[in-house]
This record gives sequence, structure tokens and C-alpha cells, in this order.
Amino acid sequence: MKRILLAAALLAAPVLAQVSALKGLDSSAPVDVDAARIEVQDAANQAVFSGDVVIRQGQLTLYADNVKILYTRKTGDPEMQRLDARGNVRLISPSERATANNGIYDVAGRIITMTGNVTLDRGGSMLKGQRLVLNLDTGLSSFDSRGPGTTGTPGRVTGRFVVPQRK
Repeated sequence: MKRILLAAALLAAPVLAQVSALKGLDSSAPVDVDAARIEVQDAANQAVFSGDVVIRQGQLTLYADNVKILYTRKTGDPEMQRLDARGNVRLISPSERATANNGIYDVAGRIITMTGNVTLDRGGSMLKGQRLVLNLDTGLSSFDSRGPGTTGTPGRVTGRFVVPQRK
């Protein structure tokens, strides 16, 4: 049993390590937004994007039904603080794809949190759970079964790992 757990842990490492590709995300790169509707609520320091929202920054693309961007105005120009994505959230980079019901990007903290039916896929290796937290500075990621409003017996994190064929 210990060998099976060790093997599973060793196989999981490459899948979780895939988020290190996000570690190189240039948060100073321009952010391009495309949506059916944009509503700027300047008094509340937020902008709400709805209708098949697509947000690109460098090689990272976020898709969602709705995205709320919270910002501050220190010098006149808005400075993005947080993105809250809701509904059919997909986060795509050149080497991986994550899907969830919701996603939050804490820009200053460089933390991405995805919740609700989360799937992380890289080249066929896949993890599923209720919450994925990615720290873009450290490359540390955690995947667990705690979702928003989780009560009672927690679920499980599941995975399938593609094992390279030996030649």
C-alpha cells in the first residue's frame, strides 16, 4: 500500500508542477478584454464584463460567463487588484488547461483560486477536485476537495496520470 501511495505521489508531482508554467506569468503585461457587455462602476472601483468574456495577458487566457474586475486609483489610472470570474471558467496556458465553476485572481498576491468542479489537464494527465490554489510567485499549488459551502463528508481529489512508455 505504501508503494502505491508513493507511486501516486510521484506521478502527481509532474501534473502539479505544470502550474510552474504560470509562475512565469508577466503580471505587468497588457490585459486584453473581450465581452458582449462592459459596465464600469467607477464609484465602486469595479468593472463588470458579461457575455462570453475572454481576457488575455501574455500567454494566459481566461474564459468565463462573467468577470468582475476590482481596481484602485492611486495615480489616476486604474490599477487592477482582483478578478472574480463566474460561470464556465477556463484558464488556458500553452501547456495546461484548468476548468471550474468560479475563479479568483488576486493580482497583488499573485494567487489564482479556482473552485467548484475543478479539472486540471496537462497532456492527458488530469486532476479533479473542488478547489485549486496556485501561487504564481512560488509555483506552489494545492488541490483539495473543499469547495464553497462544502458541508458534511468532504469529497476526494482524483487523478489520472499518463505514464510515458519506455523504449
